[in-house]
Amino acid sequence: MIERRNFQHADGRWLYLYGDADGSSLPATLPDDEVAVAEPPAIHQRYNALRDSWVAVSPARNTRPHAPSARAAASGCPLCPGGPEVPVDYAAAVFDNRFPSFVPEPPAAPAGPSLPTLPALTAPSRGRCEVVLYTPTHTGSLATLTDAELARVIAIWADRSSALWADPANRVVMVFENRGEAVGATLSHPHGQIYALDRIPPAVAHRTAALATHRARTGASLSQAVVDVDAASDRCLFLDDAFVAAVPFAPDWPFEVHVRARREGARRLQDLTAEERVSLALALRTVVTAYDRVWDEPMAYLMVCHEAPADAEGLPVADHRLAFEFLPPHRSPAKLKVRASVETALGVFINDTLPEDSAALLRAAAPQPGPEQRAAIPRLEIAADRPAAPTG
Repeated sequence: MIERRNFQHADGRWLYLYGDADGSSLPATLPDDEVAVAEPPAIHQRYNALRDSWVAVSPARNTRPHAPSARAAASGCPLCPGGPEVPVDYAAAVFDNRFPSFVPEPPAAPAGPSLPTLPALTAPSRGRCEVVLYTPTHTGSLATLTDAELARVIAIWADRSSALWADPANRVVMVFENRGEAVGATLSHPHGQIYALDRIPPAVAHRTAALATHRARTGASLSQAVVDVDAASDRCLFLDDAFVAAVPFAPDWPFEVHVRARREGARRLQDLTAEERVSLALALRTVVTAYDRVWDEPMAYLMVCHEAPADAEGLPVADHRLAFEFLPPHRSPAKLKVRASVETALGVFINDTLPEDSAALLRAAAPQPGPEQRAAIPRLEIAADRPAAPTG
């Protein structure tokens, strides 16, 4: 069982400490030069009528800290223990992003153009942006975390996403990680993020519509069909009773890998059993280890966790299956796959590699965990008693 302690900084942001840590007290205020702007006055959303989608405007993100390189020393890292984000020792932590694109109580949106045939063109940026610190150690990855650390990260993802899903205003909750300078990661300390949104973005709506269309046409689950095809293919990197990890049949990115739950009903992280969390830990470690080994250096990637979005009644979309998707930008050690005009403007990706060839390279580099590795992953839950404590 993992204890979670809740604290609230004087600037209003929440901090959650998980596991053993010196979190009995925190500074009542942050240093003057570190005080966050809780509600940036310009934060809002603007409606793009031609795309029928919303754009989040958040100028405060331009002031985010940047590490000089991925191998930057821990000195000065704002995510290390004793830094401005967690001013005490910690085992793992989650905190409200001080440079958010979405906040629980957003300021009013500025007035937009008046077009009688269109809905309001501006809206408040309601939601949540949290940062998840995997470990106090400044270097590492999902591939190098200890068994206990990796199990704890997955338990934390489930705990925080479950809390965010409890807010009926949230329609999408997404755990994600940006690793490496090539994808714009500004800090190298092992961490990820969680966003909660109060509307369904176009990509999620498109995926949900595809699930519904397939169900209406065939009476079967499209998610199950994709899982079955991946599990039986030579694109598969990891397979057990709970998860399959494979290069997809039609990937956008040369070394893209999807990790998908095999059980119907495993729609969100909170749905996973203790044994399924172990399988997820092994699958994620297998994928990231393969990325690190294939060129003998860490491969940059975007990792996104797709949980079932909330439907019109606020329930998880029935045919959706929990999935982690890895989107690396490289097509070779020295070459990036750049989204060119056709891909960016039309959404028609052109893959420079044969997916089966990419899968073969990754499969050769991927470890094959056995019973001993599975037994070593602890089965962890978050303690139910979670008292809140202000820092001041």
